[in-house]
Amino acid sequence: MTKIHVLDDNTINKIAAGEVVERPASVIKELIENAMDAGATRIEVEIMAGGTSFMRVTDNGKGMSKEDASVAILRHATSKIQEVSDLNNISTMGFRGEALPTIASVSRFTMLTREPGSDLGTKVEISGGKTPDIIETGCNIGTSIKVEDLFFNTPARKKFLKTNHTEGGKINDFIVKLALSRPDIAFQFINNNKTSVVTPGNGNLFDTVQAIYGGQVADSLLTLNLEDEDLKISGFITKPSMLKSSRSWQTFIVNGRIIQNRAIAKAIDNAYRSLIPKSGFPFTVLKIEVPQRTIDVNVHPQKSEMKFEDESRIFKAVYKSVLDAIRPSTGNLTEVAAVVEKPKVEYTMEPMQFVPATSPAPQTAAQARPQSSYQPKTIYEAVSRPAVKPTVSFAEAQAQLQQERQVHYQPAEHHEQVADGQNIDQSNADRSNEASKIDRSIPDQPAENTGRMIPIGQVDLTYIIAQDLKGLYIIDQHAAHERILFDKLSAMADGIPSQQLLVHQLLTFDRKEAAMVEENKDLFAKLGFHMEAAGDFDYRLMEVPADVPVNEAEDIIREILTDLGNMHETTAKEIRQACLATTACRAAIKAGEELNMRQMEILLDELSTTAFPYTCPHGRPTILKFSSEDLAKMFKRTGFGF
Repeated sequence: MTKIHVLDDNTINKIAAGEVVERPASVIKELIENAMDAGATRIEVEIMAGGTSFMRVTDNGKGMSKEDASVAILRHATSKIQEVSDLNNISTMGFRGEALPTIASVSRFTMLTREPGSDLGTKVEISGGKTPDIIETGCNIGTSIKVEDLFFNTPARKKFLKTNHTEGGKINDFIVKLALSRPDIAFQFINNNKTSVVTPGNGNLFDTVQAIYGGQVADSLLTLNLEDEDLKISGFITKPSMLKSSRSWQTFIVNGRIIQNRAIAKAIDNAYRSLIPKSGFPFTVLKIEVPQRTIDVNVHPQKSEMKFEDESRIFKAVYKSVLDAIRPSTGNLTEVAAVVEKPKVEYTMEPMQFVPATSPAPQTAAQARPQSSYQPKTIYEAVSRPAVKPTVSFAEAQAQLQQERQVHYQPAEHHEQVADGQNIDQSNADRSNEASKIDRSIPDQPAENTGRMIPIGQVDLTYIIAQDLKGLYIIDQHAAHERILFDKLSAMADGIPSQQLLVHQLLTFDRKEAAMVEENKDLFAKLGFHMEAAGDFDYRLMEVPADVPVNEAEDIIREILTDLGNMHETTAKEIRQACLATTACRAAIKAGEELNMRQMEILLDELSTTAFPYTCPHGRPTILKFSSEDLAKMFKRTGFGF
């Protein structure tokens, strides 16, 4: 007797089941994909005990004749391909013919199927891969497959399953992703006699997302759209304010097939890099259509991965489509405001600390300009002071702006004269006097509200309250200004304008920090920090960025060094971005600073002109929206006409 022999079909099927049937969710995936290939427009899935004891998938597809049903349960029996060349143009979900025989080999399997026009259907019963029992019976048009006692004859496989709750959650995730890939199919998922998922099946992806995830996610969706020769990208992605801690709600669909792909995920991460925290991921439904010949779906037993002919092109296309989606097409902040999640009515007797905005300084006739010709200025330019002449150069304007910024941050003995000879100390006193004059009346609204966001005041000297025709808005003044500064600094590719210090600062570092300063000297120079060695571990700081308060410079440098020390295998672009985020954070308006009405208006106007106003560089939202409907719910006004 030879030592090498051919395995019997039952053993072969059980080995194949180890590749195809990993858990109950794998069974559901294979059966639903078969139903899709059969042309079903309605698919119902029902499970008990996480799918370990009972699973049933019912569809209204074409069904099968008795002859086809008898062959379908054989290994590698398929109607999807005829010869090896067909593998280059596979458009169906399944094509190997392994699903039914491998599932039947590790469970108690029952299939009911009937073709349109047939009086009777076919019933196939298989227990643990034994000889099938095939009879004619009455049933609906389509196919219904019941799988019971999964892995009952392979207990070693069954003990590796998770809890019923976990396995049921895996099935729910699979059904959700399959429903997103085919919004034209109506899905219904019943878990332990409770309906968990229902989709309309009307072909509209937005309606499908809303049915699965609810209105809050739907309200945060941004449209993805890109067409380039034979490549097309569509779908949705949420604003950076709507995040989760894992990629579980990111769905990538290529030619109708759900896949996992690192290049696509990395492209989304890169586009969102400065908008979200490192631990957050946006909701994504990304649909890619490419010629079938340019992909290979036969690289994974469960067909969950895909190989692209040109992966770099896919990466660039996804990156561009996401970047175009999250870059607002208009300067309307209402489009990017984060929706308040599940408003709760809470009552308190403590008075709200509300500080109305101070009124702007009166303007002379020469200074007054019509609203229609208004041009946004930086937030600190809103303070009452001599205006910068329109003919000055960029460098002169930066120098004058920094002189005015130093009013907040430098002691009086270092102050210089402003352009027209007025003393800064006097300007500082005038500004303090202005800030102390609080106008306790609500400012008059314009006769016709054009939809522009109008500031009302501050809460706790931290949050700006604003309104428009659509509702109420709360803006984090620090996060908003941080985003404005970050985008401005990022746009300065050739280096950030810097200001020379009258008195150089001497900075002392330890050995490791000094080495990092020397190694990243060019980076600090591009960021606006010019330093030169003044000893073994000492450096003389001669210039700082124009937008950075002088007394914040040393702290910013040390924070940048800390960030550099914590980074591992990062690119120059990532290092620069992290440094800019730190610089913007320290230079931005802080919580607790009082702003007047003019400053608030300019802050909102500048935020609306930034490329990505959703969040600060660290991922915190800049603006929250309370729509009229949200306010009505909070005040229990729903159902009333007044």
